[in-house]
Order: sequence, then structure tokens, then C-alpha cells
Amino acid sequence: MIEVNNLHKSFGDNHVLKGISTTFEKGKTNLIIGQSGSGKTVFLKSLLGIFEPDEGTISFDGKIYSELEENEKRELRTELGMVFQGSALFDSMTVEENVMFPLKMFSNQSKSEMADRVDFVLKRVNLLDAEKRYPSEISGGMQKRVAIARAIVMNPKYLFCDEPNSGLDPKTAILIDNLIQEITDEYQIITVINSHDMNSVMEIGEKIVFLKDGIKAWEGTNKEIFKTDNEAVTDFVYSSNLFKKVRQAYIDEN
Repeated sequence: MIEVNNLHKSFGDNHVLKGISTTFEKGKTNLIIGQSGSGKTVFLKSLLGIFEPDEGTISFDGKIYSELEENEKRELRTELGMVFQGSALFDSMTVEENVMFPLKMFSNQSKSEMADRVDFVLKRVNLLDAEKRYPSEISGGMQKRVAIARAIVMNPKYLFCDEPNSGLDPKTAILIDNLIQEITDEYQIITVINSHDMNSVMEIGEKIVFLKDGIKAWEGTNKEIFKTDNEAVTDFVYSSNLFKKVRQAYIDEN
């Protein structure tokens, strides 16, 4: 479990995070949502250890990150998988080489062991036939799958995804959502996703944390979000007529 307790973060006079407390459990897809400027990117980067909180704590399975020794922090980082918004693949490396990169950097595995592990995760994301191709030779959706394969190649306990559906068509976005949820459940990973995609929220939001002006304004599931009367949430989620109709249909049925 990841436990966040009274998290504050400022940049100069800009108080971005204002006392956020929440938990993220393993085997669940946890989504962070909110408008631009709500603090969700700073929150995600704080969870990753990129930003150091001014106040409050972040615990990984009972270990408070700020209290760990440097070698313990390095060890914890090997348990973190990250899917970046733009995939962040190395253009000069093949798919296989991109996925193998973390193993070369952080593991002591033999070349054959690394190759076996890479084959395993590429098969899991249905990309074995693309292993010798370069990022420029594959589609955006395939690049996202490569990024997911690279993120899980070290068998992480924690998976973080920053706007994983950015730039994808709706059909491919659904495939990526389903893949992330399947991997989360299959390997019982603690997955935290920073997203603005309301389709993702409705489809895989097993827990949703809604931020507004640096404050946790609401949290719940994708089922509970249909029923909430929280004005900030309804203004954000149901800004389109489509979702208003979906919400009304859900209320009528229940």
C-alpha cells in the first residue's frame, strides 16, 4: 500500500499541494484526475520522489520514503515502474533494446536471462513480432505497449502512468486501459495513473482521487462518481452532455 499523509508542496509563493491524504492499494487501478493546475502532476512527481514534500509523508508498504537511507531509496526505485506521457522510448534502440534497458542498468541478470525476461513481457503486451523494429517504425499505440513492457520488465511493485492515453485514438486508448488494468490485477501491482481521460475514469477507475486547487476535493470509485453531488466533481466530470446523459441513465437504473 502507498499511504500519503498531509502532503504539502510549494514552489516559492505558489502553494501547489495543500494537505493531501489518501491511500493506494495493490491490485487496483488508482486514478488521479483534475483540471490543469490542480496539482496532479506535482502530486505524481512527489510520489515518484522527484519532488520532496515540504510537509507530510509518503509511505511504501510502511516505509516512509523521506526516512530511508540513500541505498534504501535506490533499492525502492528499482521497484517503481513508470509509463511516461510521450512513451519516452530511445529512438536509436529497437523495441527489444528499449525494454531491456532497465535490466542492463539495474539488474545483475545474464544476457540470456535478460533476453528471456524481455521476451516474456513483450509477449504479455502482444509485441513479440515487433522486437527488432525501431520506435519510428511502429504506431503510437504500439509505442505505449513498449513503454508498458519496459515499465514492468523489472517486475515492479508499483506502477505509475502519466497520461498513458495521450495522443491515442479512442479505440487504442481503450486497449491500453484494459492492458494496464489486466497487468495490475494479474501481478497485484499498485498502479497510480495521472489522467484527464474521462473514458479511462469510467472504465478502469477502481479508485479515483479528484484534486482541485491542490486539495483532495473528492475520492471514490467509478461507480460512486455517478452518484456524487460534489459540485466540483460534477462540474469537471459532466461538462459534456454525453456524460450528463450517462449519469442520468445510471441514476434512473439504480
